[in-house]
Amino acid sequence: METRFTPSGVRMRRHSARPGALNWLLLPGGPGIGSESLHELADALDVPGSVWLVDLPGDGSNPASGSPFAKWPHVLIEAAQAVADPVCVGHSTGGMYLLDTPALREHVRGIALVDTAPNCSWHPAYLAMTRADPLPAFDAAVAAYTADPTVENLTALVLASAPWNFTPAGLEKGRAMLARMPYNREAIEWSDANFDHTYKARWWPEVPVLRLWGEADRIVSQAAWATPAFDTPNVLARSIPDAGHFPWIENPQAVARAFREFADRLAP
Repeated sequence: METRFTPSGVRMRRHSARPGALNWLLLPGGPGIGSESLHELADALDVPGSVWLVDLPGDGSNPASGSPFAKWPHVLIEAAQAVADPVCVGHSTGGMYLLDTPALREHVRGIALVDTAPNCSWHPAYLAMTRADPLPAFDAAVAAYTADPTVENLTALVLASAPWNFTPAGLEKGRAMLARMPYNREAIEWSDANFDHTYKARWWPEVPVLRLWGEADRIVSQAAWATPAFDTPNVLARSIPDAGHFPWIENPQAVARAFREFADRLAP
């Protein structure tokens, strides 16, 4: 896997390459779980050009010295500038980071927003969901992690949340994916303290936009997209049936079709 680093330490790993000029830059959600969470999405994509897995400095398994979070999330511009014809694909918090970086406006061919939101209103909706459908194993894992914030306890906490993230049909495969993630506590804490509860999109693309979400996503509410400002002619909106917060886990074929349709809109 070809690996590149930008000057500020954004890591870009080329997952696959097909004929075509586009460079698809896949940014993970979380934060803290790293682009390893996007391997199955990258596998599913049948689009022209190269597919890259992107990690901000200090996220996931991409180590960084000093104070890497001082450059979050706007260091993303370095990734877009590192390749020709970039198409930025942000999952969950990754999509929010994209919409918090208006400098991308001059550099991207397209933006794909996957199970994400235009503001932080998703968070109270998520908390309400967890209260309405509590998971005792999750509560116990939170207590264990609070008492001893190790990576092992963080992994156990995320695994305990799996029933919220996946449909029953995708639960086994989803748990296996979550179990292999390189969780990064510092990235999670930075985003919680500095971004998650105050975020509001700072720009809206004029280039083609794919807005894609799992029909059964219980993590990030899609309600805030009903604002007319986001219903612009450049948007292709696709709901993925029988899928949760990681829709490529349960329904990779429908995700692949949506991205192929989006790629057609990006053709010169």
